[in-house]
Amino acid sequence: MTDPHPIGDLCNPFDDDKLHEECGVFGIYGHEEAAALAALGLHALQHRGQEAAGIVSHDGRHFHSHKARGKVGDNFSSEDIISSLKGSTALGHNRYATTGGSVLRNIQPIFADLANGGLAVAHNGNLTNASTLRKQLVMEGSIFQSTTDTEVIIHLVANSKKMKVVDSLIDAMSKVIGAYSLVALTSKKMIGMRDPFGVRPLVLGKLDTSYILTPESCALDIIGAEFIRDVEPGEIIV
Repeated sequence: MTDPHPIGDLCNPFDDDKLHEECGVFGIYGHEEAAALAALGLHALQHRGQEAAGIVSHDGRHFHSHKARGKVGDNFSSEDIISSLKGSTALGHNRYATTGGSVLRNIQPIFADLANGGLAVAHNGNLTNASTLRKQLVMEGSIFQSTTDTEVIIHLVANSKKMKVVDSLIDAMSKVIGAYSLVALTSKKMIGMRDPFGVRPLVLGKLDTSYILTPESCALDIIGAEFIRDVEPGEIIV
């Protein structure tokens, strides 16, 4: 499960005046009730973001998504919604708006169907060079659908020359500056990343044979998962 990779040299993000702002992220890989457990995990992380919530799942063939403004309990209590999020892998996010307005298209996880496969990304934190990267990407032909930092990551991945999605994501994150923890889903893998300074937390947990990535152990406790360890600053887990 764990495969550490170093992220390239990044500038110090500590001058960011929004470091106190947080979002909740919960990724789970390899459980038949992935979406339901993701909703529980997000509930435990509700204090990290109450503006909106979203979950993306993958069933081995297709990605499924549900996003809405409001709290987790308002949006993911319905059995119909949970059952529509099919698959044994799921990624959820509670939004606390550090960048971007309060509109549906800004709710994470952000999903894109790329040339080398589908990719869903959710992150907690701010990319301090996001505006510069966005302008550069637009000049190169990228068309943005939201105002979030997360979509900048998606476009960087799309523009990468790497053949595999995981390698493209690593390549993309080598270009960003900021304090962040990030979880991403492809059709076959769950990936976790933490900024090189370790400003934003990310922990690895395990429930039976499934793995969880989330910023706080309370999200592990609520589903009865075991805390394994903190993800190290600058580490990438695949």
